[in-house]
Amino acid sequence: MTYDEERIAALLRHLPPAPEGWVRAAQELPVARRELDEIVARAEEDAAFRAALAADLEAALEREGYEPDRTLVDLLRKRLPGL
Repeated sequence: MTYDEERIAALLRHLPPAPEGWVRAAQELPVARRELDEIVARAEEDAAFRAALAADLEAALEREGYEPDRTLVDLLRKRLPGL
């Protein structure tokens, strides 16, 4: 069975809207990824920053203006061994 773009669009219109939480998460994901990459790059380049993260990850993030939510903290610990 083949579907052209119009048929696919028609089928998609019958689906319920995505839950608001999914939409919000999808909107926030690019910003969160950039923030994570920024912190990792800085920790790799700046020994003092990395030491501060290792000493007290959440407090160091707060001092630098980041929101140390559980997801960010867990991802940083995975990306930066030793934290």
